[in-house]
Amino acid sequence: MCRLFSLTSTDPVSPMKAIEALEVMKEGHDGSGIGLFLTDLAGPFAEAKDLPILSGIFTTDGLARMKDFMSGQGFSPLHQIVLRAKAAPPKGTPGRDVYLAQAFEPPPDWRDLPSKDLEDRLTRTRLELRGMGQAEEDMVVFSFWPDVVMIKEVGDPMEIGEYLGLDREDLKARRIMAQGRQNTNYEINLYACHPFFIQGFSTMTNGENTAFVPIKEYLGAQGVPGYTG
Repeated sequence: MCRLFSLTSTDPVSPMKAIEALEVMKEGHDGSGIGLFLTDLAGPFAEAKDLPILSGIFTTDGLARMKDFMSGQGFSPLHQIVLRAKAAPPKGTPGRDVYLAQAFEPPPDWRDLPSKDLEDRLTRTRLELRGMGQAEEDMVVFSFWPDVVMIKEVGDPMEIGEYLGLDREDLKARRIMAQGRQNTNYEINLYACHPFFIQGFSTMTNGENTAFVPIKEYLGAQGVPGYTG
């Protein structure tokens, strides 16, 4: 069964603090994956709390396609955190080109939108990027939302944290959710790894869900575009 950890701190802390907590519970997860949700961000992202941040994994070509798409939609890129691991990945971890978290200034005609319409457009932008990435297998998009950074990868949490150099001054938060994965789904799909995030809310759920099919069917019938099953 997966191991979950959540923290709230008065002062900004590194996501490695959460990963260290997962390491304490290492006997309870098999090191098959790590998921991180960070909000109430510090550093440069704190200066743009109302601007959406795109979090994901990209190939070099995928990164170029993402930039072209965002520019074509009228988004202007701002502060970014780029993780380019210099060492070989840990055993069982795929080699990646770029792990990215980047804030964007939305198109000018979005500025006066009601919050509901703005949230809907952010969600649809994320879904379009996700669809592009799945078609070409060059982008994995976890979130596109203000004051949120998400990082997910296959492998042991502590090894991934060190491999990506997550203990850095510009990647700190006051609220962090972390999952150390226990693989019960055979083929690992990063979209199926906790924490889950949709339109301002994040959740982690542990245990076997024997009612998965009726719950999925119920949620899928609610007309929420961001819910993809």
